[in-house]
Amino acid sequence: MTGSTAKRFIGTKIIFALAMTRLAYNEYRGWSLPADENGADDGYLVEYTDGGAPNHPDHAGYISWSPKAQLDNAYRATAGMSFGLAIEALKLGKRVSRAGWNGAGMWLEYRPASGVDLAFVRLSYPVQSKAYPDGARVSWAPSQTDMLADDWQLVE
Repeated sequence: MTGSTAKRFIGTKIIFALAMTRLAYNEYRGWSLPADENGADDGYLVEYTDGGAPNHPDHAGYISWSPKAQLDNAYRATAGMSFGLAIEALKLGKRVSRAGWNGAGMWLEYRPASGVDLAFVRLSYPVQSKAYPDGARVSWAPSQTDMLADDWQLVE
């Protein structure tokens, strides 16, 4: 599409993906495999849970099929994220933590700017933490180790 009027985009989504061939996906949907498609193609059933109306009764989100190479090149597991992906997850309203942190149960959360308050990331300690018995939240700034780590994960 180079040279056309199409615009370029980059995005971040949190999805569920289940390994499934193109044929298995078509059978799951109750569809016939088109004659010009290879049913043995490796890929994934992908469920988007961040918007879009569900299009299958067994799923809460919109589902589609993605070829394996395209999904593998576009997505990374949410256990073992880079700092950049952790920041994107924070901006989507998710909580994140590092697997390598010493304090069990700690997580980060993002508070966007509102009115006169600036945006900030804060570190939250669980209730009954030894360091903060009342479940305190304190402002946080990343270390170089945090920024270069690939052990970031979502906290449910």
